[in-house]
Amino acid sequence: MSALRPLDKLPGLNTATILLVGTEDALLQQLADSMLKEDCTSELKVHLARSLPLPCSVNRPRIDLIVFVVNLHSKLSLQNVEESLCHLDAAFFLGKVTFLATGAGRDSHCSIHRNTVVKLAHTYRSPLLFCDLEIEDFRATMAQRLVRLLQICAGHVPGVSALNLLSLLRGSENPSLEDL
Repeated sequence: MSALRPLDKLPGLNTATILLVGTEDALLQQLADSMLKEDCTSELKVHLARSLPLPCSVNRPRIDLIVFVVNLHSKLSLQNVEESLCHLDAAFFLGKVTFLATGAGRDSHCSIHRNTVVKLAHTYRSPLLFCDLEIEDFRATMAQRLVRLLQICAGHVPGVSALNLLSLLRGSENPSLEDL
């Protein structure tokens, strides 16, 4: 099992593949089901994994986007994501990785502070999305966003690339004093 690389496989024709990584199997499956219900011009493939590295497989498709799901109610979830990040090639962080924090709606039950996840996303220069995946309407909205992001990362949106999108998302943030 080696580091996962973004271009180690040839792209499938009109196919977009997303990998959801997290410890919450039920929430990941519900998010995957919501994504597959979305209207999309591409053939969507959604793969789930508890952690990285993935087992070596000749049949595995090229992965266009990886979403690391952190449950703010579980320190194990954050630890799992941090350990999985070591198994990614640096080229994935050029717009093909997104962090998704779930469970922020109930602050009193959070065992991980939001700033911890913000710092993690900032360290890897990747977008961070917040959504309570337990609520169906929020999950459906997040599924729409992820499908659109996946289409861009797969190269199915003319004139926009994953790197362009990353720079647009980074440009909208307020710079910290360290970045100045």
